[in-house]
Amino acid sequence: MASVAAICHISRMAKPITAFTCTACGASHRKWSGKCDACGAWNTIVEEAPLSQGPGRGLGTRKGKTIPLSDLATQEAPPPRATSGIAELDRVLGGGLVPGSAILVGGDPGIGKSTLLLQAASAFARSGRSAIYVSGEEASAQVRMRAQRLGLGDAPVRLGAETALRDILTTLDAERPDVAVIDSIQTLWSDQIEAAPGSVAQVRTAAHELVAFAKRRGTAVILVGHVTKEGQIAGPRVVEHMVDTVLYFEGERGHQFRILRAHKNRFGPADEIGVFEMTGGGLSEVANPSALFLSERGEPTPGSAVFAGIEGTRPVLTEVQALVAPSTLASPRRTVVGLDGGRVSTILAVLEARCGIPFAGLDVFLNVAGGMRVSEPAADLAIAAALLGAREDSALPSDCVLFGEISLSGALRPVSQAENRLKEAQKLGFSRAILPSATKVEGVAGMRIDRTSDLTSFVGETFGAG
Repeated sequence: MASVAAICHISRMAKPITAFTCTACGASHRKWSGKCDACGAWNTIVEEAPLSQGPGRGLGTRKGKTIPLSDLATQEAPPPRATSGIAELDRVLGGGLVPGSAILVGGDPGIGKSTLLLQAASAFARSGRSAIYVSGEEASAQVRMRAQRLGLGDAPVRLGAETALRDILTTLDAERPDVAVIDSIQTLWSDQIEAAPGSVAQVRTAAHELVAFAKRRGTAVILVGHVTKEGQIAGPRVVEHMVDTVLYFEGERGHQFRILRAHKNRFGPADEIGVFEMTGGGLSEVANPSALFLSERGEPTPGSAVFAGIEGTRPVLTEVQALVAPSTLASPRRTVVGLDGGRVSTILAVLEARCGIPFAGLDVFLNVAGGMRVSEPAADLAIAAALLGAREDSALPSDCVLFGEISLSGALRPVSQAENRLKEAQKLGFSRAILPSATKVEGVAGMRIDRTSDLTSFVGETFGAG
């Protein structure tokens, strides 16, 4: 009997809740009747199904307001942008800072996130926009010391040191700044969440409230995020989905170059990069990164190849360096810096299977000069050339650049924006290029272009190996 009663109780709870609404005035009634008690109209009450029948009680029967809709042909003006005067930062943001946008900046500890954002806040403040810098990790005196060291002591930036989310939102709502920098999101805590600062619940709540404030008040909010050992921003990935732009600060701490890369941008191109150089006076922008990445390149040496790549909308030339040496270990070492290790392993396998060039018993070391990270498949041909040059002890001509994707069959596939790559190489004094035969190139006069269809032909023509 008890089980039968429980089943009946469950069936009664599962019954959908319905309501009766007057079509004339919108008044709700618990049951149907011929006359509406609110407006007195007859035969206007109809039965309505609930708005949602999800878990629990759902959304019930109360309806919301109708949202305005438009078609795809509707013309809207582009969002206004505020430029900081730091050209590399404005480039990564897509042309400047959009009011009401939320930006998340991540990077390794000590890479220069706080330095860059303090410089950016000072630049915005000097251009006539109000800027507030809230630090949850340092006292206001420490931020002032950094500003004085960077020569920014006279910038009209308002400073604050606080970690309580409620107090920060109250201050921002009272001040209504144009730009607000929060350093960092992992230090904030809400008194409505019973969890330690930096926990998933606290980070999610703080990000949601700050993003909502940015959209509501039109303030551009820049959030600093810590990263994990894997290089991902700590906390739930939903934070990256909430914000409009996600920027990563890359580079080796022992190297002077820093790369700010846009992994997500709703107001501009993704994968755009800005290049900075760490100096005693802070981060200085690098207008021509290709020349800087190749500045230390001397005489042609075995194992060196220049790759003409595309980062976002900008062509960038980088040097791929390889070292191949006999190994004394049972499993030879494969050390890769600045490149995808899986991609390098694939290229080694193609060289052995399709070209008959083994790398068994050899240690392989690969590096991209300048601390740059290269991820596009167009670097395959430059990687193969560097590996072959190091193995055969043969140097490529100093005026030669390479690009092309290697397939598993050994064929070379064309890549996009070949003309932009070649024009950038020609600007820096390169007069020869090796690229896949199917690549369409027009408008690059005065440059020798050698085309090759597969990796076997490239190996035979360039190194005489295979």
